[in-house]
Amino acid sequence: MLKSFRPLAYLAAAALVGATGLGLASRQTVKAQGSVGTPSILEFRWDGNKDFKKLYYYVSNTERTQWGEYFLVLRAKDRKAAILKLSITIPSYFNTNIDPKNVKLCYTSVGGYAKRTKCEETIPAEIQLTDNGKRIDIFPTTPVPPDKAIAVVFNVSNPVNGGMFQFNA
Repeated sequence: MLKSFRPLAYLAAAALVGATGLGLASRQTVKAQGSVGTPSILEFRWDGNKDFKKLYYYVSNTERTQWGEYFLVLRAKDRKAAILKLSITIPSYFNTNIDPKNVKLCYTSVGGYAKRTKCEETIPAEIQLTDNGKRIDIFPTTPVPPDKAIAVVFNVSNPVNGGMFQFNA
């Protein structure tokens, strides 16, 4: 009788090892997915001021103190008129320095699962940091028409304090 349970015991042990290996693989997948800096389905905006537009975003690197390229995207369907001035507020707890020389405004192709977000053409603009570096004011040399997606792109060293940062336009 005991010999008839032995193959079942081996099968159970193999299933346990297989399930454990599968669990480790799924944990690695979750970590890889968590490092992507794009919004999720359950995104929450704690400052839902109707005067601000939601900025879709992509961050190339989310590791603390590492350099990352931030894309703050305004899609064409979110705009009804040409842009003469664009102001972006930076959270007070986003503790890093943004250099205006590293900020640009561009027409962008919005990425997704199969392709990445990237600048297609830089839009000539004057860029200023105001409010002690907590607001980016962008003045395009010509009005930006509402028929294409645009992005404010900047390279910055990620803050030491990780967290969720809400940029508003």
